[in-house]
Amino acid sequence: MFPLETAMLPGEELPLRIFEPRYSALVQACLAADDPAFGTVLIEAGREVGGGDSRSDVGTLAHIVEYVELGEGRYAMKCAIRERFRVIEWLPDDPYPRAVIELWPDEPGAAVTVDQIRDIEDRMVALFERIASARGAQVNARDIVHGADESGDAAMWLYALTARLPMGQADRYSVLAAPTAADRVSALSEAVDTVTAMVEFQLSE
Repeated sequence: MFPLETAMLPGEELPLRIFEPRYSALVQACLAADDPAFGTVLIEAGREVGGGDSRSDVGTLAHIVEYVELGEGRYAMKCAIRERFRVIEWLPDDPYPRAVIELWPDEPGAAVTVDQIRDIEDRMVALFERIASARGAQVNARDIVHGADESGDAAMWLYALTARLPMGQADRYSVLAAPTAADRVSALSEAVDTVTAMVEFQLSE
């Protein structure tokens, strides 16, 4: 397990530079496996370096797709974030953070329609246009959300939109930890409202 100060979402890429001895040991253990992967979870309190952190219980698997060994236990890596999981039990950090997990696909729930997700996209575009206008910038805000739907999967579409919205980590985690796709629509919609309200407040000052 690799606790981070970011809630990583399925579909994202994670570049890492490894230098701390415990995570060097983690990488070496992963690279010895057929599918080199480790878990990432959001640090709720504390820091990545040194331990002593408080960790969330929903995370994602990071699959190592490229790596370079830099010597003296240091690595540069690129990882692909894929499956979501829940932590069943945290184990002692020996020598690195460890946990028992179970994969957690979306639970059955209310159907999510294309129109619901397109509505969120439209509100995000309006938000980006508002920010650009306030800064006197010329941007095609629609380009920012372009391609989010290319997977053809509602869950991945919502994750991709979440990754494009400048929100706080608590809001990102709410989207990740939503039990169903319908819950994820609600969580992302609320995040758009929160960011929009913050932007309007800042512009009004």
